[in-house]
Amino acid sequence: MAKKTHVTTTINGQQVEFLCEARQSLLEVLRDVLHLTGSKEGCNNGNCGACTVLLDGLPVDSCLVLGVEVEAAEITTIEGVAQDSCLHPIQQCFLEDAALQCGVCTPGFIMTAKALLDRDPNPSEEEIRFQLAGNLCRCTGYDKIVRAVQDAGQIMGNQRGATSAAAQANGSRASKAKARAGSK
Repeated sequence: MAKKTHVTTTINGQQVEFLCEARQSLLEVLRDVLHLTGSKEGCNNGNCGACTVLLDGLPVDSCLVLGVEVEAAEITTIEGVAQDSCLHPIQQCFLEDAALQCGVCTPGFIMTAKALLDRDPNPSEEEIRFQLAGNLCRCTGYDKIVRAVQDAGQIMGNQRGATSAAAQANGSRASKAKARAGSK
């Protein structure tokens, strides 16, 4: 029996501990040990992107990362994208824009798009296509996927703008309150 290594990491905001063999990929750990089956095994050699997860905020093919390498890392899988019972804007836009069919590639596209939009909510079409180049789809073609990412970016940008405006308004109110308190 192969020796197993104890790994402690954070997955979808929760601290997780697991045992894995030195040769087990993160994808195998996620699916077979932790029963997080949203990440799909398409090629198992890093060519299709179906198994993409975020590792410390960056998209990686989980079939190419060893489970032992994620000690103390922060991992986000497709299961961690929706908040409570609300779909993330990327997930909602994939549904509304019909950017999926069989679903095997969808988790990888969503994770890669999330990393992109977290960094830049208003990327050009060229940037979207470049960032998604490591993800393959045999069903839908790519135009609907690109459109879904653009639509999600617009929603996320609007949400950030509203949050930023609210923060500025709160800051302005706090400054005025301090000024009034100082004048008394």
